[in-house]
Amino acid sequence: MTPAHSAPEGRHSGVPGSGSSSPERFPARRLCLASSRAALLLVPLLVTGCAKKGFPHYATNFREYAYVTNGGSNTVTVLDVKNLRQDRVIAVGQDPVDVTASPTRNEVYVVNAGAPGSNGSLSVIDAETNRVNATLPLQRSPRSIDVGPSGQRAYVTNSGSNTVSVLDLQHRLLLGVVPVGSGPEEARISPDGDTLVVTNRKSGTVTLIDPHSLQVRSTFSGCPQASDTAILPDSSKAFIACTGSRYVLAIALAQRPTKNHPHRQTEPDRELAMLEVGQTPTHLALKPDGGEIFVSNFGSDTISEIDTSTNEVGGAYLVGAHPAYGIVGNDDSTLWVSNFNADTIGVYSIDDGKLVHTVQVGNGPTALAFSSDDFWLFAVDASSGDVTVVRTLAYTPNGAPIAGQMFTILPAGRNPNSIAIKTFLAR
Repeated sequence: MTPAHSAPEGRHSGVPGSGSSSPERFPARRLCLASSRAALLLVPLLVTGCAKKGFPHYATNFREYAYVTNGGSNTVTVLDVKNLRQDRVIAVGQDPVDVTASPTRNEVYVVNAGAPGSNGSLSVIDAETNRVNATLPLQRSPRSIDVGPSGQRAYVTNSGSNTVSVLDLQHRLLLGVVPVGSGPEEARISPDGDTLVVTNRKSGTVTLIDPHSLQVRSTFSGCPQASDTAILPDSSKAFIACTGSRYVLAIALAQRPTKNHPHRQTEPDRELAMLEVGQTPTHLALKPDGGEIFVSNFGSDTISEIDTSTNEVGGAYLVGAHPAYGIVGNDDSTLWVSNFNADTIGVYSIDDGKLVHTVQVGNGPTALAFSSDDFWLFAVDASSGDVTVVRTLAYTPNGAPIAGQMFTILPAGRNPNSIAIKTFLAR
Protein backbone atom coordinates (compact mmCIF):
# COMPACT_ATOMS: atom_id res chain seq x y z
CA MET A 1 0.00 0.00 0.00
CA THR A 2 2.99 2.26 0.22
CA PRO A 3 3.86 3.84 -3.14
CA ALA A 4 7.00 2.52 -4.72
CA HIS A 5 8.88 5.79 -4.87
CA SER A 6 8.89 6.01 -1.07
CA ALA A 7 9.52 2.36 -0.28
CA PRO A 8 12.71 0.57 0.71
CA GLU A 9 14.03 -2.09 -1.62
CA GLY A 10 12.16 -5.37 -1.40
CA ARG A 11 9.23 -4.05 0.63
CA HIS A 12 6.22 -2.27 -0.87
CA SER A 13 8.37 -1.78 -3.92
CA GLY A 14 5.63 -1.86 -6.53
CA VAL A 15 4.22 -4.52 -8.83
CA PRO A 16 6.95 -5.54 -11.28
CA GLY A 17 6.21 -4.36 -14.76
CA SER A 18 3.50 -1.94 -13.72
CA GLY A 19 5.57 1.19 -13.27
CA SER A 20 7.02 2.94 -10.25
CA SER A 21 3.69 4.35 -9.12
CA SER A 22 2.15 0.98 -8.29
CA PRO A 23 1.60 0.01 -4.65
CA GLU A 24 2.68 -3.55 -3.95
CA ARG A 25 0.23 -4.79 -1.38
CA PHE A 26 -2.93 -4.01 0.51
CA PRO A 27 -4.37 -5.71 3.59
CA ALA A 28 -7.44 -7.69 2.91
CA ARG A 29 -10.45 -6.47 3.14
CA ARG A 30 -10.80 -7.11 5.91
CA LEU A 31 -8.12 -5.08 6.80
CA CYS A 32 -10.24 -2.27 6.90
CA LEU A 33 -13.10 -4.21 8.37
CA ALA A 34 -11.28 -6.54 10.72
CA SER A 35 -11.76 -4.36 13.72
CA SER A 36 -15.31 -3.28 13.96
CA ARG A 37 -17.93 -5.28 12.12
CA ALA A 38 -18.90 -6.99 15.36
CA ALA A 39 -19.46 -3.54 16.81
CA LEU A 40 -22.23 -2.96 14.30
CA LEU A 41 -24.44 -4.94 16.63
CA LEU A 42 -23.91 -2.20 19.20
CA VAL A 43 -24.52 0.77 16.97
CA PRO A 44 -28.33 0.89 17.32
CA LEU A 45 -27.76 1.13 21.07
CA LEU A 46 -25.17 3.86 20.69
CA VAL A 47 -26.77 6.22 18.25
CA THR A 48 -29.20 8.30 20.26
CA GLY A 49 -30.32 10.68 17.60
CA CYS A 50 -29.25 12.74 14.63
CA ALA A 51 -28.17 16.33 14.40
CA LYS A 52 -29.88 18.77 12.05
CA LYS A 53 -27.66 17.90 9.10
CA GLY A 54 -27.88 14.18 9.62
CA PHE A 55 -24.77 13.74 11.76
CA PRO A 56 -25.05 10.96 14.34
CA HIS A 57 -25.06 11.55 18.08
CA TYR A 58 -23.36 8.91 20.22
CA ALA A 59 -23.58 7.81 23.82
CA THR A 60 -21.01 9.45 26.08
CA ASN A 61 -19.09 6.20 26.60
CA PHE A 62 -18.97 5.34 22.88
CA ARG A 63 -15.40 5.10 21.56
CA GLU A 64 -14.23 4.62 18.00
CA TYR A 65 -10.68 5.02 16.73
CA ALA A 66 -8.93 4.63 13.39
CA TYR A 67 -5.36 3.32 13.57
CA VAL A 68 -3.08 4.23 10.65
CA THR A 69 0.37 2.68 10.28
CA ASN A 70 3.08 5.09 9.06
CA GLY A 71 5.88 3.05 7.50
CA GLY A 72 8.23 6.00 7.13
CA SER A 73 7.70 7.36 10.66
CA ASN A 74 7.74 4.15 12.72
CA THR A 75 4.47 5.32 14.26
CA VAL A 76 0.73 4.72 14.36
CA THR A 77 -1.57 7.71 14.05
CA VAL A 78 -4.73 7.34 16.15
CA LEU A 79 -7.76 9.23 14.85
CA ASP A 80 -10.78 9.89 17.04
CA VAL A 81 -13.68 8.87 14.77
CA LYS A 82 -16.35 10.19 17.11
CA ASN A 83 -14.91 13.72 17.11
CA LEU A 84 -13.03 13.59 13.76
CA ARG A 85 -9.65 14.68 15.06
CA GLN A 86 -6.21 13.25 15.69
CA ASP A 87 -6.10 11.67 19.12
CA ARG A 88 -2.37 10.92 19.34
CA VAL A 89 0.67 9.41 17.64
CA ILE A 90 2.10 6.16 19.05
CA ALA A 91 5.70 5.06 18.55
CA VAL A 92 5.88 1.40 17.51
CA GLY A 93 8.60 -0.73 15.87
CA GLN A 94 10.55 -0.03 12.70
CA ASP A 95 8.56 0.13 9.47
CA PRO A 96 4.98 -0.73 10.54
CA VAL A 97 3.26 -2.30 7.53
CA ASP A 98 -0.07 -3.73 8.66
CA VAL A 99 -2.66 -3.30 11.39
CA THR A 100 -5.78 -5.10 12.53
CA ALA A 101 -7.97 -5.11 15.62
CA SER A 102 -9.25 -7.83 17.87
CA PRO A 103 -12.88 -8.84 17.29
CA THR A 104 -13.28 -9.67 20.99
CA ARG A 105 -10.81 -7.57 23.03
CA ASN A 106 -10.02 -3.87 23.09
CA GLU A 107 -6.66 -4.42 21.44
CA VAL A 108 -5.04 -3.44 18.15
CA TYR A 109 -2.11 -5.31 16.58
CA VAL A 110 0.60 -3.68 14.48
CA VAL A 111 3.10 -5.63 12.35
CA ASN A 112 6.54 -3.97 12.26
CA ALA A 113 8.67 -5.24 9.35
CA GLY A 114 11.93 -4.12 10.95
CA ALA A 115 15.11 -3.23 9.08
CA PRO A 116 15.50 -4.94 5.66
CA GLY A 117 16.43 -8.59 6.17
CA SER A 118 16.06 -8.46 9.96
CA ASN A 119 13.46 -9.81 12.36
CA GLY A 120 10.31 -7.80 12.93
CA SER A 121 7.88 -7.48 15.81
CA LEU A 122 4.24 -7.18 16.76
CA SER A 123 3.11 -4.18 18.80
CA VAL A 124 -0.01 -4.69 20.93
CA ILE A 125 -1.95 -1.47 21.55
CA ASP A 126 -4.49 -1.16 24.36
CA ALA A 127 -7.39 0.64 22.65
CA GLU A 128 -8.73 1.98 25.94
CA THR A 129 -5.50 3.85 26.74
CA ASN A 130 -4.00 3.96 23.23
CA ARG A 131 -0.63 2.83 24.51
CA VAL A 132 1.60 -0.09 23.54
CA ASN A 133 1.32 -2.67 26.31
CA ALA A 134 3.31 -5.53 24.76
CA THR A 135 5.79 -6.25 21.96
CA LEU A 136 6.16 -9.77 20.57
CA PRO A 137 9.10 -10.96 18.41
CA LEU A 138 8.50 -12.17 14.85
CA GLN A 139 10.72 -13.61 12.15
CA ARG A 140 12.29 -11.81 9.18
CA SER A 141 10.36 -9.14 7.30
CA PRO A 142 6.81 -9.83 8.50
CA ARG A 143 4.15 -8.53 6.12
CA SER A 144 0.58 -8.97 7.31
CA ILE A 145 -1.62 -10.19 10.13
CA ASP A 146 -5.03 -11.77 10.54
CA VAL A 147 -6.85 -12.64 13.76
CA GLY A 148 -9.16 -15.61 14.21
CA PRO A 149 -12.89 -15.14 14.85
CA SER A 150 -12.48 -15.87 18.59
CA GLY A 151 -9.73 -13.28 18.94
CA GLN A 152 -7.44 -15.87 20.57
CA ARG A 153 -4.96 -16.41 17.74
CA ALA A 154 -3.07 -14.25 15.28
CA TYR A 155 -1.44 -15.37 12.04
CA VAL A 156 1.51 -13.35 10.72
CA THR A 157 3.33 -13.91 7.43
CA ASN A 158 7.14 -13.62 7.59
CA SER A 159 8.17 -12.77 4.05
CA GLY A 160 11.91 -13.03 4.70
CA SER A 161 11.66 -16.39 6.48
CA ASN A 162 9.03 -18.07 4.25
CA THR A 163 6.95 -18.90 7.32
CA VAL A 164 3.75 -18.04 9.18
CA SER A 165 3.92 -17.31 12.91
CA VAL A 166 0.92 -18.45 14.97
CA LEU A 167 0.48 -16.46 18.19
CA ASP A 168 -1.62 -16.92 21.31
CA LEU A 169 -2.80 -13.36 21.89
CA GLN A 170 -4.23 -13.92 25.35
CA HIS A 171 -1.03 -15.37 26.80
CA ARG A 172 1.37 -13.52 24.44
CA LEU A 173 2.95 -16.81 23.33
CA LEU A 174 4.28 -18.21 20.06
CA LEU A 175 2.31 -21.39 19.37
CA GLY A 176 4.18 -22.43 16.26
CA VAL A 177 5.89 -21.51 13.00
CA VAL A 178 4.65 -23.09 9.76
CA PRO A 179 6.89 -23.23 6.65
CA VAL A 180 5.08 -22.06 3.50
CA GLY A 181 6.13 -20.88 0.03
CA SER A 182 8.57 -18.16 -0.93
CA GLY A 183 7.74 -14.60 0.10
CA PRO A 184 4.43 -15.13 1.91
CA GLU A 185 2.25 -12.06 1.48
CA GLU A 186 -1.01 -12.60 3.36
CA ALA A 187 -2.47 -15.15 5.75
CA ARG A 188 -6.26 -15.16 6.01
CA ILE A 189 -8.27 -17.34 8.37
CA SER A 190 -11.65 -18.61 7.15
CA PRO A 191 -14.78 -17.47 9.03
CA ASP A 192 -15.33 -20.99 10.39
CA GLY A 193 -11.75 -21.09 11.67
CA ASP A 194 -10.92 -24.33 9.81
CA THR A 195 -8.63 -23.07 7.03
CA LEU A 196 -5.70 -20.67 6.89
CA VAL A 197 -5.06 -19.39 3.35
CA VAL A 198 -1.52 -18.11 2.72
CA THR A 199 -0.49 -16.37 -0.50
CA ASN A 200 3.18 -16.69 -1.44
CA ARG A 201 4.10 -13.79 -3.68
CA LYS A 202 7.59 -14.80 -4.79
CA SER A 203 6.78 -18.44 -5.59
CA GLY A 204 3.35 -17.69 -7.04
CA THR A 205 1.72 -20.32 -4.87
CA VAL A 206 -1.08 -20.64 -2.31
CA THR A 207 -0.65 -22.70 0.85
CA LEU A 208 -3.65 -24.01 2.79
CA ILE A 209 -2.98 -24.80 6.46
CA ASP A 210 -5.06 -26.67 9.02
CA PRO A 211 -5.01 -24.12 11.87
CA HIS A 212 -5.84 -26.80 14.45
CA SER A 213 -2.85 -29.05 13.73
CA LEU A 214 -0.67 -26.30 12.18
CA GLN A 215 0.08 -28.64 9.29
CA VAL A 216 0.11 -27.75 5.57
CA ARG A 217 -2.96 -29.30 3.98
CA SER A 218 -2.63 -28.35 0.29
CA THR A 219 -0.51 -26.23 -2.06
CA PHE A 220 -1.60 -24.68 -5.35
CA SER A 221 0.77 -23.22 -7.94
CA GLY A 222 0.42 -21.08 -11.07
CA CYS A 223 -0.70 -17.81 -9.46
CA PRO A 224 2.00 -15.23 -10.31
CA GLN A 225 2.63 -12.81 -7.42
CA ALA A 226 -0.21 -14.27 -5.35
CA SER A 227 -1.40 -11.48 -3.07
CA ASP A 228 -4.87 -10.56 -1.82
CA THR A 229 -7.43 -13.13 -0.67
CA ALA A 230 -11.20 -13.14 -0.26
CA ILE A 231 -12.89 -16.03 1.57
CA LEU A 232 -16.66 -16.50 1.34
CA PRO A 233 -18.74 -16.12 4.52
CA ASP A 234 -19.62 -19.83 4.49
CA SER A 235 -15.89 -20.72 4.20
CA SER A 236 -16.52 -22.80 1.07
CA LYS A 237 -14.25 -20.94 -1.37
CA ALA A 238 -11.22 -18.69 -1.49
CA PHE A 239 -10.37 -16.29 -4.31
CA ILE A 240 -6.77 -15.13 -4.76
CA ALA A 241 -5.50 -12.19 -6.81
CA CYS A 242 -2.59 -13.25 -9.05
CA THR A 243 -1.13 -9.75 -9.25
CA GLY A 244 1.61 -10.63 -11.74
CA SER A 245 -1.01 -11.62 -14.32
CA ARG A 246 -4.61 -10.83 -15.23
CA TYR A 247 -6.18 -13.71 -13.34
CA VAL A 248 -7.89 -14.55 -10.06
CA LEU A 249 -7.55 -18.10 -8.76
CA ALA A 250 -10.69 -19.74 -7.31
CA ILE A 251 -10.21 -22.60 -4.83
CA ALA A 252 -12.81 -24.82 -3.16
CA LEU A 253 -11.81 -25.24 0.48
CA ALA A 254 -11.99 -28.65 2.09
CA GLN A 255 -15.21 -29.34 3.93
CA ARG A 256 -15.49 -31.84 6.74
CA PRO A 257 -17.98 -32.55 9.50
CA THR A 258 -17.38 -30.41 12.58
CA LYS A 259 -19.14 -29.77 15.86
CA ASN A 260 -20.84 -26.75 14.33
CA HIS A 261 -21.50 -28.45 10.96
CA PRO A 262 -22.01 -32.16 11.72
CA HIS A 263 -23.83 -32.91 8.45
CA ARG A 264 -21.17 -31.62 6.09
CA GLN A 265 -19.97 -33.95 3.37
CA THR A 266 -16.20 -34.42 3.28
CA GLU A 267 -14.66 -32.68 0.27
CA PRO A 268 -10.96 -32.08 -0.52
CA ASP A 269 -9.30 -28.78 -1.39
CA ARG A 270 -9.37 -28.32 -5.15
CA GLU A 271 -8.78 -25.69 -7.80
CA LEU A 272 -11.99 -24.48 -9.41
CA ALA A 273 -10.93 -21.96 -12.06
CA MET A 274 -8.50 -19.32 -13.22
CA LEU A 275 -10.71 -16.30 -13.88
CA GLU A 276 -9.52 -13.70 -16.38
CA VAL A 277 -10.05 -10.18 -15.06
CA GLY A 278 -7.92 -7.09 -15.84
CA GLN A 279 -4.20 -6.42 -15.77
CA THR A 280 -2.48 -6.46 -12.35
CA PRO A 281 -5.38 -7.47 -10.08
CA THR A 282 -4.38 -5.94 -6.75
CA HIS A 283 -7.29 -6.13 -4.34
CA LEU A 284 -10.49 -8.16 -3.91
CA ALA A 285 -13.55 -6.50 -2.35
CA LEU A 286 -16.14 -9.03 -1.18
CA LYS A 287 -19.75 -8.00 -0.73
CA PRO A 288 -20.91 -8.61 2.85
CA ASP A 289 -23.47 -11.12 1.57
CA GLY A 290 -20.68 -13.01 -0.25
CA GLY A 291 -22.45 -13.00 -3.62
CA GLU A 292 -19.92 -10.98 -5.61
CA ILE A 293 -16.28 -9.96 -5.56
CA PHE A 294 -14.99 -6.76 -7.14
CA VAL A 295 -11.41 -6.87 -8.39
CA SER A 296 -9.29 -3.70 -8.53
CA ASN A 297 -7.26 -4.09 -11.75
CA PHE A 298 -4.41 -1.66 -11.11
CA GLY A 299 -2.89 -1.98 -14.58
CA SER A 300 -6.15 -1.70 -16.54
CA ASP A 301 -7.87 1.18 -14.71
CA THR A 302 -10.88 -1.09 -14.26
CA ILE A 303 -12.81 -3.18 -11.78
CA SER A 304 -14.03 -6.67 -12.64
CA GLU A 305 -17.07 -8.33 -11.13
CA ILE A 306 -16.96 -12.02 -10.13
CA ASP A 307 -20.09 -14.04 -9.39
CA THR A 308 -18.95 -16.24 -6.49
CA SER A 309 -21.67 -18.87 -7.00
CA THR A 310 -20.85 -19.56 -10.66
CA ASN A 311 -17.15 -18.53 -10.63
CA GLU A 312 -17.73 -16.34 -13.66
CA VAL A 313 -16.52 -12.85 -14.50
CA GLY A 314 -19.45 -10.61 -15.31
CA GLY A 315 -17.56 -7.73 -16.91
CA ALA A 316 -15.00 -4.97 -16.46
CA TYR A 317 -15.75 -1.28 -15.86
CA LEU A 318 -13.52 1.78 -16.05
CA VAL A 319 -13.24 3.54 -12.69
CA GLY A 320 -10.11 5.73 -12.67
CA ALA A 321 -6.33 5.76 -12.94
CA HIS A 322 -4.81 2.74 -11.16
CA PRO A 323 -7.55 1.47 -8.85
CA ALA A 324 -5.83 0.11 -5.77
CA TYR A 325 -8.42 -0.88 -3.20
CA GLY A 326 -12.17 -1.46 -2.98
CA ILE A 327 -14.70 -1.75 -0.20
CA VAL A 328 -18.44 -2.48 -0.22
CA GLY A 329 -20.82 -0.90 2.27
CA ASN A 330 -23.14 -2.91 4.48
CA ASP A 331 -26.03 -2.05 2.17
CA ASP A 332 -24.45 -4.41 -0.42
CA SER A 333 -25.24 -1.84 -3.13
CA THR A 334 -22.28 0.55 -3.32
CA LEU A 335 -18.60 -0.09 -4.08
CA TRP A 336 -15.99 2.52 -3.18
CA VAL A 337 -12.67 2.33 -5.07
CA SER A 338 -9.47 4.28 -4.38
CA ASN A 339 -7.79 5.41 -7.61
CA PHE A 340 -4.11 5.73 -6.72
CA ASN A 341 -2.97 7.90 -9.63
CA ALA A 342 -6.16 9.95 -9.95
CA ASP A 343 -6.30 11.05 -6.30
CA THR A 344 -9.98 10.11 -6.25
CA ILE A 345 -12.44 7.61 -4.88
CA GLY A 346 -14.87 6.22 -7.42
CA VAL A 347 -18.39 5.47 -6.23
CA TYR A 348 -19.82 2.53 -8.18
CA SER A 349 -23.48 1.53 -7.99
CA ILE A 350 -23.61 -2.26 -7.90
CA ASP A 351 -27.33 -2.36 -8.66
CA ASP A 352 -26.99 -0.03 -11.66
CA GLY A 353 -23.65 -1.39 -12.86
CA LYS A 354 -22.03 2.00 -13.36
CA LEU A 355 -19.85 4.67 -11.80
CA VAL A 356 -22.16 7.28 -10.29
CA HIS A 357 -19.82 9.71 -8.53
CA THR A 358 -16.17 10.63 -7.97
CA VAL A 359 -14.77 12.11 -4.76
CA GLN A 360 -11.52 14.10 -4.74
CA VAL A 361 -9.18 13.02 -1.93
CA GLY A 362 -5.48 13.38 -1.05
CA ASN A 363 -2.50 12.15 -3.06
CA GLY A 364 -2.16 8.43 -3.73
CA PRO A 365 -5.20 6.97 -1.96
CA THR A 366 -4.85 3.29 -1.08
CA ALA A 367 -6.48 1.51 1.87
CA LEU A 368 -10.08 2.30 2.82
CA ALA A 369 -12.11 1.73 5.99
CA PHE A 370 -15.65 2.49 7.10
CA SER A 371 -16.69 3.71 10.52
CA SER A 372 -18.84 1.10 12.28
CA ASP A 373 -22.07 2.72 11.09
CA ASP A 374 -20.77 3.32 7.52
CA PHE A 375 -21.37 7.05 8.02
CA TRP A 376 -17.70 7.91 7.38
CA LEU A 377 -15.24 6.46 4.92
CA PHE A 378 -11.51 6.89 5.64
CA ALA A 379 -9.01 6.88 2.78
CA VAL A 380 -5.29 6.50 3.49
CA ASP A 381 -3.42 8.92 1.21
CA ALA A 382 -0.03 7.24 0.86
CA SER A 383 1.70 10.01 -1.09
CA SER A 384 0.48 13.07 0.83
CA GLY A 385 0.77 11.48 4.28
CA ASP A 386 -2.78 12.08 5.47
CA VAL A 387 -6.23 10.53 5.71
CA THR A 388 -9.24 11.87 3.83
CA VAL A 389 -12.58 11.60 5.61
CA VAL A 390 -15.52 11.14 3.24
CA ARG A 391 -19.14 11.52 4.29
CA THR A 392 -20.77 8.58 2.56
CA LEU A 393 -24.14 10.29 2.16
CA ALA A 394 -24.13 14.08 1.81
CA TYR A 395 -26.42 16.70 0.34
CA THR A 396 -26.16 19.56 -2.14
CA PRO A 397 -27.24 23.07 -1.10
CA ASN A 398 -30.67 22.28 -2.66
CA GLY A 399 -30.98 19.16 -0.47
CA ALA A 400 -30.30 16.60 -3.20
CA PRO A 401 -28.41 13.52 -1.92
CA ILE A 402 -24.81 12.91 -3.05
CA ALA A 403 -23.18 9.49 -2.72
CA GLY A 404 -19.95 10.65 -1.12
CA GLN A 405 -18.38 14.03 -0.38
CA MET A 406 -15.00 14.92 1.09
CA PHE A 407 -15.56 16.25 4.61
CA THR A 408 -12.06 16.86 5.97
CA ILE A 409 -8.43 15.72 5.82
CA LEU A 410 -6.61 14.57 8.97
CA PRO A 411 -2.81 14.34 9.33
CA ALA A 412 -0.93 11.05 9.40
CA GLY A 413 2.81 10.29 9.30
CA ARG A 414 5.23 9.49 6.49
CA ASN A 415 4.19 6.79 4.05
CA PRO A 416 0.90 5.71 5.67
CA ASN A 417 -0.04 2.27 4.39
CA SER A 418 -2.76 0.50 6.38
CA ILE A 419 -5.80 1.28 8.54
CA ALA A 420 -8.08 -0.50 11.02
CA ILE A 421 -11.08 0.69 13.02
CA LYS A 422 -11.83 -0.29 16.62
CA THR A 423 -15.20 0.44 18.29
CA PHE A 424 -16.15 -0.21 21.92
CA LEU A 425 -17.93 1.14 24.99
CA ALA A 426 -15.66 2.73 27.57
CA ARG A 427 -15.90 1.24 31.04
